[in-house]
Amino acid sequence: MSVVSSVLVPYTSYLRVYEPLAAFAEPERGHWTRYARRAELPTAQDELRRSLADLVATPPVGVPVHESGDAFVAVLDGVVCVCPWRTRLRGWLALEELDGMFPAKVLDVVLPAVVRGQAAADHQRWQRRHPDARPWIRTTVWQVPVRWFVLFDDDEREYRPADEAGEDGPVLRYRTPMVEARRRLARALRTLRENVPEGPLTEGLVDVGRWLEEFHPRSLVELDYGGLVHALSPELLAGDRSAADVAEGLTALRDGDGEGAAEAYARLAERWRAVRDRQFTN
Repeated sequence: MSVVSSVLVPYTSYLRVYEPLAAFAEPERGHWTRYARRAELPTAQDELRRSLADLVATPPVGVPVHESGDAFVAVLDGVVCVCPWRTRLRGWLALEELDGMFPAKVLDVVLPAVVRGQAAADHQRWQRRHPDARPWIRTTVWQVPVRWFVLFDDDEREYRPADEAGEDGPVLRYRTPMVEARRRLARALRTLRENVPEGPLTEGLVDVGRWLEEFHPRSLVELDYGGLVHALSPELLAGDRSAADVAEGLTALRDGDGEGAAEAYARLAERWRAVRDRQFTN
């Protein structure tokens, strides 16, 4: 266990929602109120280390048996907000996506069919009792989806290099109030629908918008590069202005400047293509 816990698990980025304590009903509100007062709180790397420990077990544990009682904590305008991990729920949702990502033989080696089948059955039973459940955290690997950047402004960018960020390495993230995230998303959707055919970006924004509507209007929305900071050099991290590129492209599109929109998108696409290509390097 000590060997596993010392490993930094990279290459995953996160979109998180932190809700104010008032958004939770009792007794959960009381739990998070006490939890937020702890002197030491876990980090994203702590959650990933625990998940990795489950996967290297024999047999592997694809989804935790019990739901996590942990959360990330942040303060917005003096109000304490929490982002529950809900690791078990997110594990179930991730398993549903695996069939389309890996060949069956590879998947059977990583997570045997009997393990996946039991997890799916557990999820179905749980879902019947919790039909409205949704995760507070969305994840993706080897990239940050363009639709996530739409929610943020370049002024909300926070970068701390490794020598300032502590043992888990550098930090690159954006944070914004929910009201701003929803406003930017609505404006981007309007711009896209008025200027380009319906496509994956529009569909992705609609999906994110529906997800955000599930949360308290005084929530905090966070985009965290997470482990991706380990796949980029300090120079690339310091110079990354992806949210600004997205905003520039949308503004150009709104103004009828197709060439300017194409240039902004090209910069963004090239930056993230270079990152995604690293997953295939030996």
